[in-house]
Amino acid sequence: MLQEGPGTQPAMQLRVARHTERLHEVVRFYRDGIGLPQIGGFRGHDGYDGVFLAVPGTGAHLELTAGGGQGAAAPHPESLLVFYLGDEATVQAVAARLSVAPVPPANPYWAEHGLTFQDPDGFRVVLVPERWEPSARERSRTPRHRGTGRL
Repeated sequence: MLQEGPGTQPAMQLRVARHTERLHEVVRFYRDGIGLPQIGGFRGHDGYDGVFLAVPGTGAHLELTAGGGQGAAAPHPESLLVFYLGDEATVQAVAARLSVAPVPPANPYWAEHGLTFQDPDGFRVVLVPERWEPSARERSRTPRHRGTGRL
């Protein structure tokens, strides 16, 4: 099992990559609207262009790519990026920058806990005013055995 110790780098990092046919619009949505800092990108790499956006405080990245002769994936109402922003004022500030109206979520849980928006491709983003803390139930699902590397 990969573990982190105090003051160490994360044992595992995450980059979510998604293809789009609206690269500039989608980048503006996540960078200028949601507020994810642009940390890099590339142009003309084997027919692809891409942009890397950081998810602050997590070590995770969102990679958006275009080109390569591949079409974009179709959005599904349950394919969500959920951002736990910590307070209602931050949710309202981000919502105002998005300049689009919230949409009703497919799962009623998200209507009770945040605001749902669609990016220019139709993928959904949920802005939650709380900080995410795993519940006792979620913590109890964490594997307790060590050394095998398997769940």
